[in-house]
Amino acid sequence: MKWNSADVEIYVKSKEYVDTIVLPLLPVSFGDDIKQAASMTEFISLLSMQLERQFKGRIMLLPGFTYLTADPETSLSNIKRWEQEFRVKQFQHIFYLTSDSNWKQHEAGLHGSLIWLPSLQIGNLDENYKTSILEDQVKQLLNLFVQKWREKES
Repeated sequence: MKWNSADVEIYVKSKEYVDTIVLPLLPVSFGDDIKQAASMTEFISLLSMQLERQFKGRIMLLPGFTYLTADPETSLSNIKRWEQEFRVKQFQHIFYLTSDSNWKQHEAGLHGSLIWLPSLQIGNLDENYKTSILEDQVKQLLNLFVQKWREKES
């Protein structure tokens, strides 16, 4: 389910079945790495949408958590506040999707599962090829999500 009025209405009626939250982590920078940050944001945003299509009814895909790369401590502090809300609302599984490798150093402090994927330059690709690449990435993520769900069940 996406964060829109139609899907949220469905969520409210069936939230006992939606146990997973997905939060894309989207970097913003106006420094020398501006192109890289934009590419990471584009890739993770598109990948998240493909993932949501596969797991509609099981996951809630939130709008991306946009943060300034120059201020990692504030970003981590904000994520921790989000985590508290997720746990209060009984989400059993939290997944963070990112292409920003800087999040790896904070992974141990997160209550959710950080999934880091190298950013692929897909901005100028043909739509069919772009879709094919994203579908291949989602297939790999499907197995990872199922594995994490099973770990929590046991």
